[in-house]
Amino acid sequence: MKTIQGVITALITPFKEGAVDYASLEKLIDFQLENGIDGFVVNGTTAESPTLSETERRQIFQFVQKRIPPKCSLILGTGSNSTEKSVQESQEAEKLGADACLVVVPYYNKPPQRGLLEHFKKVASSVQIPVILYNVPGRTITALELETIKKLSEHPQIIGIKEASGNIEFADQIRITCGKHFVLLSGDDGTYDQFMKVGGDGVISVASHILPQAMKKQNIAENRELIDELFSEANPIPLKMALYLMRIIQSPELRLPLVTLGAEKTEKLQALMKKAGLIR
Repeated sequence: MKTIQGVITALITPFKEGAVDYASLEKLIDFQLENGIDGFVVNGTTAESPTLSETERRQIFQFVQKRIPPKCSLILGTGSNSTEKSVQESQEAEKLGADACLVVVPYYNKPPQRGLLEHFKKVASSVQIPVILYNVPGRTITALELETIKKLSEHPQIIGIKEASGNIEFADQIRITCGKHFVLLSGDDGTYDQFMKVGGDGVISVASHILPQAMKKQNIAENRELIDELFSEANPIPLKMALYLMRIIQSPELRLPLVTLGAEKTEKLQALMKKAGLIR
């Protein structure tokens, strides 16, 4: 099993006139690799996963897979609020050669903890590759509780968690309860430095798109204002504008229901990026 740790970028999906912009995606991947990023997530929240077709997901994954070195971990987001769909997507990830599946807590349905336990167990038991839990209550409402995470950590295919609540005390409890073998990844850029102090193994990051070196060095405090601004609207709205301003992607376009960043927020983002030396 490939080691999954360090700074892992949750890749955006660049669009141009409605289609996936592979030229921009290649430029973004090259920029990430030049800056020592340790891995990538395809089809995560930042990728606008609900708007991607099955064919697009597969083609994007294969495009990234061909362009990264063996040392880079490559994770595919396979979670949904349907257990059967999550199973199918995870099995497809295994066939494609993913190093792991990232499986989000089912959203909208609001399952109880016993439902979450059975959901993740069924998904994990359907594949032979590692499964990473994804706890992001800000988007799913329902959250994994500590006892549920502990039980799931005992499943042979469930190797870790992307903990995106930003609650450092909870991250510390997961580390103590699940042990050192359980991979503990932050899903909250703004608290990543604190997360590592309680035994974190790395981060699945949004900010690493534009601040790869800062994330590698855990320089959160020095970049606090800019990192916060990347979340001034729903991710990846500000992030795509930032990448466009850096001329890494050709367009800040998103798919509905997400829309491009407004003029006032773009002006503030631009000023912060100039201050950080990312653009002139």
